[in-house]
Amino acid sequence: IGSAISGKPLMKPIYEKQRLAMREAVRQFVEHDLPDDFKTRARRLQVMHRADYQVWMDALYKKGWALAHWPKEYGGINWSPVERFVMEDELSRHGLPWIIPFGVKYVGPVIYSFGNAAQKQQFLPGILSNEVFWAQGYSEPNAGSDLASLRTEAVPDGDDYIVNGQKLWITYAHFADWIFALVKTDKNVRAQDGISFLLIDMKSPGITVKPIDTMDGYRHVNEVWFDNVRVPAANLVGEAGKGWTYAKFLLKHERTAGLSLGQPCWNLERLKRMVSERNIDDEPAILIRQRVGELELRFFALEHATYQAIEAIADSTENGGEASLIKVRCSELLQDITDATVDAMGLAGIAYDPAALQTGGLPPLGPDDAGGLLRNHFYNRAATIFAGSSEVQRQIIAKAVLGL
Repeated sequence: IGSAISGKPLMKPIYEKQRLAMREAVRQFVEHDLPDDFKTRARRLQVMHRADYQVWMDALYKKGWALAHWPKEYGGINWSPVERFVMEDELSRHGLPWIIPFGVKYVGPVIYSFGNAAQKQQFLPGILSNEVFWAQGYSEPNAGSDLASLRTEAVPDGDDYIVNGQKLWITYAHFADWIFALVKTDKNVRAQDGISFLLIDMKSPGITVKPIDTMDGYRHVNEVWFDNVRVPAANLVGEAGKGWTYAKFLLKHERTAGLSLGQPCWNLERLKRMVSERNIDDEPAILIRQRVGELELRFFALEHATYQAIEAIADSTENGGEASLIKVRCSELLQDITDATVDAMGLAGIAYDPAALQTGGLPPLGPDDAGGLLRNHFYNRAATIFAGSSEVQRQIIAKAVLGL
């Protein structure tokens, strides 16, 4: 769908050549380099555990793709934004999981950009080898979208910091070996100027990880509590009080990494197959086909807008609002597609067995992936909140594009 409708190239020739080459490379990778049982689990949208992600990320590392956007001096290939985006986009279009970003996209670039030599030597090898899992410790109660209001403190004590506070909505903290956290190191200055960027071992005494129940029945996110946690001052990245600068650097990577068309594309294709299989001409069937047509047109517009945004980023001509625009439209479209999918499932859309998604068992009703489709629907109710809520993204657009 999408570009196939118009038959026109999505990008200027130099980038279109990269896009088409990467599409074929991804197709070959999916066909020949991934275990069949993994692909089956992924396409049924079953629950992925750390061991599953280890298989997934190891395959990407072996291919050289997980860190391809890193500079060559740190083990990457120095890919362009176009190559990086197309690779991830195409993987998602094949129904494969996201590339867990916390090490390879977030903290790794912060460390090699702002860390000292000792930190690079200590932390980058674990990311390069896929042996160390990271979590992102940003959001807190009353400091989600407004990170400057965070209250987790790190008080100097000799050669250490003593950390106290709480982080909230921390994805895969129960998997993580380390967490990078924004902490308050000075309360007597402007809020943004008193924040620092600290690397914390999750095995440190005083850390408690508590699950947050989500409506899909799977453990994605957690509370992380710090109770007099002692952290070496050597784990402070860059300068004390400069954490806000490093956070903005990371958030730019986060928003750019979120420009994935693959999820709505894969889900829309799945919805189209489901509707075509019904072969019914009653009024509900006609209405769902109309919805599919509208969703496909929205995807077509989003695809072209996204590739224009990626092209602008590659050319360094972006205005600062592109990533936010795509994030808003992509997350809203994904929610509408999954809503339509649940409606199209009929009775299978009301029977949900989370346990089957853990064990690989079949759902109570419907096709083999019915349970996964429902989980996908439940999980993506949060798509307009995580990685920057739609409200915050619209504020960014207003400032960057409209100058408000």
